[in-house]
Amino acid sequence: MACRITELVLDCHDPDRLAEFWCAVLGYEVIGHEPDGLALGPAGARSGEGPPTLILAQTDHPRGGKLPLHIDVSPAGADQETELARLKALGARPADVGQTGEESWVVLQDPEGNEFCLLREDVGPA
Repeated sequence: MACRITELVLDCHDPDRLAEFWCAVLGYEVIGHEPDGLALGPAGARSGEGPPTLILAQTDHPRGGKLPLHIDVSPAGADQETELARLKALGARPADVGQTGEESWVVLQDPEGNEFCLLREDVGPA
């Protein structure tokens, strides 16, 4: 017996705005409406099938400090520099979480300030 990660939940103030960003980043679409937010995943996906879905849960509570858990993304069919430019054009901003500058990844934040990392390795076409 074992468990699988089927959903990642990200608290946010504006799920619709953040859905535009994360759908563009991941090639996902809105696949469900939750009572307090949206479910994002690959076209036609259901929770528990394939990669984890991303739930954007609306909250009015302010977030304090660095996220204890974050999302890592990898370029799919592009190099890191090209993908970094694309993510910035979508609204990602550089984030400083104490990195030295020697890391192989780039720390960014989404439009609501949630940190995520862009890894270096191209994992192949999406």
